[in-house]
Amino acid sequence: MDTVEIKAPAKVNTYLQVVGRRPDGYHDLEMVMVPLTLADHLTLTLLPSGIELEVEGVSDPGMQGKGNLAYRAAKALFQEAGAKGGVRIRLKKNIPVAAGLGGGSSDAAAVLRGLNRLLGLSWPPSRLASIGGRLGADVPFFCYGGPAHVRGTGDRVEPLGGFPDVHFLLVNPGFSVSTPWVYNQWDLQWDLRLTGQNQGATVRPLFRVVSDVVASLHNDLETVTIPAYPEVAKIKNELLDRGAIGALMSGSGPTVFGVFDDRRASDMAQAGLAKGKRRVYAAQSLLP
Repeated sequence: MDTVEIKAPAKVNTYLQVVGRRPDGYHDLEMVMVPLTLADHLTLTLLPSGIELEVEGVSDPGMQGKGNLAYRAAKALFQEAGAKGGVRIRLKKNIPVAAGLGGGSSDAAAVLRGLNRLLGLSWPPSRLASIGGRLGADVPFFCYGGPAHVRGTGDRVEPLGGFPDVHFLLVNPGFSVSTPWVYNQWDLQWDLRLTGQNQGATVRPLFRVVSDVVASLHNDLETVTIPAYPEVAKIKNELLDRGAIGALMSGSGPTVFGVFDDRRASDMAQAGLAKGKRRVYAAQSLLP
């Protein structure tokens, strides 16, 4: 086998709490992360040497080069394995960029998982996650598959068994939000360097039915992103008005998701949300 096709799912954070700021400037988090059926598609083909990357679906030239996380993931895995050869990566982007949905991190994890198969390494997810953690905070989560309770800087991943099948409606307002900017603003707002710990609620990671997921919806970063981008709050209200039983911003934003009882309710709510630059996606939780 010298070619493999693999999907890189988007994610939403149904829970995100900033626990504290570390001396190295990174943040300790507590999160519940859920992969989705919305996904990028990758084709990996082994080459005698070198790493080639072709990206379609985005116009940003910065996505095409060596700075792309997918490229960096391939380079890191070849180095870790001490393997000779190279790989051609064809990446079709379906997940919006800088949207709080983890697309770039998922692409990187997909490359790690794909090369793990192509090279016959049989490394466990934990070893792939160790490599992924050096690439980005969300990459380790995507190395496992399925919903997970994620803590620390994203390096502590505990898969959640029994997670329900959830219907989501994602609304991206058509602009991007810088994750580093959001966390810098959070630090200015809360000054975690002095307070040490955020004393907010802690999630109880037991989810059996959709109402359990809705009851735990929480995202600390809304307090930063929403004042700067009020469109996020507007979208949340529109989703609730259209029948969502819960709505939340994912990650640092700006994408907002609504939780629905079933696909029919989600489909009915979708009408009218896609206006202006907005993009709307129907998705379900991706279960192992």
